[in-house]
Amino acid sequence: MYDIIIIGGGPAGLTAALYARRADKNVLVIEKETFGGQITFSPKVENIPGFLELSGNEFSEKLVEQVISQGADFESCEVLKIIDGNVKTVVTDSGNFEGKAVIIATGAKHRTLGLPNEEELIGEGISFCAVCDGTFYRNKTVAVVGGGNSALQEAILLSDLAKKVYVIQNLDFLTGEQKLQEQLRSKENTEIICGTVLSKYKSNNGEITGITVKNQNDGTESELTVDGVFLAVGLVPQNDCFTDVIELDGRGYAVSDETCKTKANGIFTAGDCRTKRIRQVVTAAADGAVAALAACDYIDSL
Repeated sequence: MYDIIIIGGGPAGLTAALYARRADKNVLVIEKETFGGQITFSPKVENIPGFLELSGNEFSEKLVEQVISQGADFESCEVLKIIDGNVKTVVTDSGNFEGKAVIIATGAKHRTLGLPNEEELIGEGISFCAVCDGTFYRNKTVAVVGGGNSALQEAILLSDLAKKVYVIQNLDFLTGEQKLQEQLRSKENTEIICGTVLSKYKSNNGEITGITVKNQNDGTESELTVDGVFLAVGLVPQNDCFTDVIELDGRGYAVSDETCKTKANGIFTAGDCRTKRIRQVVTAAADGAVAALAACDYIDSL
């Protein structure tokens, strides 16, 4: 039996493993996809303290290597559910694992459009974070897909860097706050296109060269030449299999405050899968440390 089982091998989960091992707890990290998380898709990262720049994959490799050196165990499998009790049983498609405490750090996936070649172009012209990747498009042309607060904030930030910013919204109106709309409309290098969807990506040698957009009202299509596309159409937290043991909010995020505790004793949550305002690699790592230390306190109190 493990002291702590961590579900999710991104920055939150791996940082939790690091802190738990340094507290001399035996730890298992379970990840169903890529150890390192979504940051592995970022070709260049410049907002991690201590590094001028490095790729997301380099960062992930360093973090995984660090946790391995501390003696954590790893399993590549999919978690199906948690059976709560004095001992927690994590049920996976490769068997069951028991632990005294569990940290859920499954993250949240960016919602995509489901278009051909989309997955291949992520990190090669398709991005989800202007704070992370905006500087790569200085003096270039970009499109932001979405019309809510997140999309408008992305577009406003990008307007200070890019030569031209298109905002493409499927509805006939923007849904973001009025103040953000006014701020965006004041930018001379932005163009808002409502009632329109992105219908096709154009690429050359694996990089974005343009997009095709389709008018929702009359079905007409037109092409825009862009160097990059920022998708801001929502996040999908990966918490579906935990609904019977923890509380989720209306959007599916694990309910917790800065203590990273859930309503279930001995079950904690960290990173992008929990209720919080800022979702960045540094805040995920901070959550991991907080959740691990809280889990250690819980185990020591048993």
